Amino acid sequence: MKNYKVAVVGATGLVGSTFLKLLWEYKFPIETLTLFASERSAGKKVAFGDKEYTVQKLEEGCFDGIEIALFSAGGSVSQKWAPEAEKSGAVVIDNSSAWRMVQECALIVPEINLAHFDSARKIVANPNCSTIQSVLPLKPLEDKFGLKRVVYTTYQAVSGSGMKGKNDLARTLAGEEPEFYPYNIAKTCIPQIDVFTDNGYTKEELKMVNETRKILGKPDLKVSATCVRVPVMNAHAVSIMVELEKPFTLEEVRKAFEGQDGIKVLDDPQNSIYPVSTVANDNDLVYVGRIRRDLSCDNGLLFYCVSDNIRKGAAANAIQIAQALIKAEKI
Repeated sequence: MKNYKVAVVGATGLVGSTFLKLLWEYKFPIETLTLFASERSAGKKVAFGDKEYTVQKLEEGCFDGIEIALFSAGGSVSQKWAPEAEKSGAVVIDNSSAWRMVQECALIVPEINLAHFDSARKIVANPNCSTIQSVLPLKPLEDKFGLKRVVYTTYQAVSGSGMKGKNDLARTLAGEEPEFYPYNIAKTCIPQIDVFTDNGYTKEELKMVNETRKILGKPDLKVSATCVRVPVMNAHAVSIMVELEKPFTLEEVRKAFEGQDGIKVLDDPQNSIYPVSTVANDNDLVYVGRIRRDLSCDNGLLFYCVSDNIRKGAAANAIQIAQALIKAEKI
């Protein structure tokens, strides 16, 4: 197997450090590894396996020779530097929202829509964390029954805000005042993630709406979302209501979920078996349970899914994209 020249941009951040953890865990075929971060982090030493690497700053020509560039350094960094990496010949997999809705850039969850990749544009967008875990179970429903309408309610862990969110939960649990969230996250749920737009939805909610449509290739799909920050350290949960185009049985739905790569069904509520954050922590599966009919409409279905938002919701999905492109001989 060929080894690749890999770069990680944002290597000292929460997702960037998880990139490194998973590259090692997955035994990714690396010939050379180059780490980039902000100027204030340049010069820091970062361990990878049994070696230490010096973090570099981004500058002209820094991507020369790089074949795969994993970005998680924020939208402004990606907007400026992802095209530079692309011009140098690298396939860029970007974890920010900067390229997700750019028409010619693929938005990929590799188990369900790798075919959307077009080598004419080598910037690949990694979807929003909550979108990733939601579309994975939606895809087999679309394939078997057809999707008519989707309603999301999310319960998003503080790790989705990076270290600032994790630190604020730890701080408020210790009885201190919040410094990052507008309310004490240890004592309440906060129905705001990102800023509000003119229509009353937050940017996070609109990401889920628009990304779901793009990933599933259904631009007219009816989708709405309410995104809530909850006092959980890691692993997001999403309650999903779908209205299907065709009638279904619950057994057919369970079989559809069980047949989808990346999903594990936990659905024995009488014995308290259903997805919870502690089960999803530190692995790459999407757990689905609480599967039941929505009694308020014809062909309505309700279910609940949980996934590690830093792994499958970010770093793991990005690296799995790279693995899948390598396997498909697209890199």
